[in-house]
Amino acid sequence: MELRPYQAQLRAGIDHAWAQGHTPLVVLPTGAGKTVVFAHVVREHRGAAVVIAHRRELVEQISLALAREAVTHRIFAPKTTIRSIVHQNTQETGRACYSPTADVAVASVDSIHKTPEIWRRRVGLWVIDEGHHVLGANKWGRAVRMFPNAKGLGVTATPERADGKGLGQIFTTLVVGPSMRDLIEAGYLSDYRVYVPPTTLDTSAIKVSQATGDFAVKAMQTAVRKAQITGDVVAHYLKWAAGKLGITFAVSIEAAGELAVAYREAGVPAEAISSKTPPAVRGELIRRFRNREILQLVNVDIFGEGFDLPAIEVVSFARPTMSFPLYAQAFGRGLRPMPDKPHAIIIDHVGNVDRHQLPDRPRVWTLADRERRAVSPPGPDAIKACRKCARVFRRYLVSCPYCGHTPEPSGRSSPEHVDGDLVELDAETLAAMRGAVERVDMPHDEYARELARRGCPEIGIRAHVKRHRGTQDAQAALRRTMEWWAGVKRNEGLSERESYKAFYLEFQIDVLSARALPTKDAATLCQRIRATLPFAAQCMTAREATTGP
Repeated sequence: MELRPYQAQLRAGIDHAWAQGHTPLVVLPTGAGKTVVFAHVVREHRGAAVVIAHRRELVEQISLALAREAVTHRIFAPKTTIRSIVHQNTQETGRACYSPTADVAVASVDSIHKTPEIWRRRVGLWVIDEGHHVLGANKWGRAVRMFPNAKGLGVTATPERADGKGLGQIFTTLVVGPSMRDLIEAGYLSDYRVYVPPTTLDTSAIKVSQATGDFAVKAMQTAVRKAQITGDVVAHYLKWAAGKLGITFAVSIEAAGELAVAYREAGVPAEAISSKTPPAVRGELIRRFRNREILQLVNVDIFGEGFDLPAIEVVSFARPTMSFPLYAQAFGRGLRPMPDKPHAIIIDHVGNVDRHQLPDRPRVWTLADRERRAVSPPGPDAIKACRKCARVFRRYLVSCPYCGHTPEPSGRSSPEHVDGDLVELDAETLAAMRGAVERVDMPHDEYARELARRGCPEIGIRAHVKRHRGTQDAQAALRRTMEWWAGVKRNEGLSERESYKAFYLEFQIDVLSARALPTKDAATLCQRIRATLPFAAQCMTAREATTGP
């Protein structure tokens, strides 16, 4: 299979990392062809190699990818699984490419210890699919240490974990491909529409597992059942995606069965599928789904990773998650392009979009540990759902761009209630904030007289006035930079109110409060704002900081 241009660049990046002595982790969004990339790497490798995955479905997919590359390989799995995979490969490629004595192997992480030690010592390359699972002390880390003479490669769509643990224990560098948004704009992935209907689900009391970083399973199941969202899932599928091929993520096997029944009762052919579904039955269900004999597959943690079916048109979330990788990969199942598919439809009944924001939001990846966080912090790309039409839109917009609805704020007594929109704040709050700014702007002689009236000694007055001058100098630089930033936003088409909101979301402070910051905080914010400006504006603001306007 010929590599796409961005896949070829990743391939070159892998070789460069190896030449530098690194163990690379490749980052490429769901649906962009990670399997194709590492199958190409394995095909070009000379000698023994192993590709490790953690589920039967991924083993099947990897074996098929190697067959497409005409790579003869063995499979470490039960005989029934091997026969099923060989049959599938022969049907799809015309060749099985299977040999029980081949140097190249595909194995699940739980079966790798059954491989012959003499072969493991000959392995010169190991590859791990879904590399975000790998930590030094877990079974993945133990698996790669079974190949002492091999270089390594990991691939993932999301190089982070819900528990916050970094992936730098095994991998030593990242090789990052194009972003999801880049691939959407280039036509390699489908665009999407997101609907977030109202829900009564309350996740505030659900404990988060210390082991996984995700919601505790039993508590999550109880909360979802209490919210009674089954009927909503079916009703909103019929409203926004009737007749389209979809997958629904359920919270439990029981809930998946109930959802499948509800779909069928509404006239939608549907089946439930989980890890308990026998492999032969699972394969038959997917075949029927591919042929559109089934329009909905309700799954329990089966299709979150490694599921390859371009025909998916709609993804419904009926399972909340604290894991961004799980959310992003589930979301991405609907983004593979296909003819007559203008966009994917994502329907979120459980707050995942609000919790994590959109998966194509710009992110900076790292191999280091990070602080475990409950939700993604708001930023310039933060979104919210319209209470009238349920579409999501940029949170800084005053009105929904799809239906024109203008939401009322929940309160007006703090910038947080209105996302920094000064127009929405009540008069008392505005007066207090303006008073703080007026104090910063107070002339030096007036400031000195006020200090004297308060009984401050002369030496103290001089020290305070000196600090006051420093604050005003820092504020002058900050305000010039804020004016540049506002000009850039006006050029992008934002109104003044939208600019206020965008500023608050990006820098987590409203415009008036920024104008009252003391010296050090003002200088820090000034630097943060400059870093977001276009290069020419950065140069201008930096020059003004030293020479004045």
